Amino acid sequence: MQKLIFTNEVDRALANLIEEMKPAGVFFLADSNTRPIADSLNRFGATVIEIAAGDDNKNLTTLSAVWETLSTSGATRRSLLVNIGGGMVTDLGGFAAATFKRGIRFINVATTLLGAVDAAVGGKTGVNFLHFKNEIGAFAPADAVIISTRFFATLPSAELRSGFAEMLKHGLISSQETYRRLLAFDIARADLDALLPLLEENVNVKRTIVELDPREQGIRKALNLGHTAGHAFESLAMERQRPIPHGFAVAHGLLVEMVLSNLLLGFPSEELHRVAALLREAYAPAPLLSCSDYDALVELMRHDKKNASRQQINFTLLRHPGEPVIDSTVNAETIRGALDIYRDLLGQ
Repeated sequence: MQKLIFTNEVDRALANLIEEMKPAGVFFLADSNTRPIADSLNRFGATVIEIAAGDDNKNLTTLSAVWETLSTSGATRRSLLVNIGGGMVTDLGGFAAATFKRGIRFINVATTLLGAVDAAVGGKTGVNFLHFKNEIGAFAPADAVIISTRFFATLPSAELRSGFAEMLKHGLISSQETYRRLLAFDIARADLDALLPLLEENVNVKRTIVELDPREQGIRKALNLGHTAGHAFESLAMERQRPIPHGFAVAHGLLVEMVLSNLLLGFPSEELHRVAALLREAYAPAPLLSCSDYDALVELMRHDKKNASRQQINFTLLRHPGEPVIDSTVNAETIRGALDIYRDLLGQ
């Protein structure tokens, strides 16, 4: 079982974990943004591997460089890799650890809200390939994840809002009460002390689901809410060299899939308008979108890993907050109609 540690005493938590694990050698992986954090936490003579920041560097070239440094620095199967960063670092670092010498142990130290609530927890690792998000990867849970709000004070507002979109997704699949608590939290002026217990509740929604279904054969698919449309927005933006933050893509993907839920399952219209208002305020600008983009978005959705075939486009939808419906197949015509309504809701 993946150990989750919620604390703002990160130095002590990491030292205790390394003492317990007694690795043959310690390696830290950080990007150019989190290298100072890695250096401040390095009390263990760890070899620090620095990679370039940005999701466009979550690729096979960067992965190969990490493997090469591990190999030339004498890492063995008893070594430990500590991934210090946001989702890009923990995704790539987790995959590097899962595949180096057929697997070494690793710890994730999440330094962004998005990384804490999404990428660092649950065991999904991977890299982007051919403009597709996380096209190559593996299920490989970290031995432990340290989650703290200590690093969030210096994050740009957009980074906090990006992570909050994943929290909102967890609220929508969990319960009406959790969802409403999140809507009431002002992420634009976040009280970080108040955020930590809210974050712990939110991450535990994901942990409970992952423990029931570690390899995404059933209920874990509920965590894909917002991601079929969201990844399409994100991939199209990446293709056109106008990248958007992952959480912003997920936020807009949530609204598209709530529209589909309204059309197909009777999801309440008032919730559509409530989330549309949040997007207009906190997740602007919306992805640039016109009718001429619909075919490209539908094609990207066909390529989604959750589909059983390229002919079927699979979504997680909602009857009500707290009532997800997995394996909902939707045809292209209905998706195009939902994109029209989505644009109307945002005033596009």
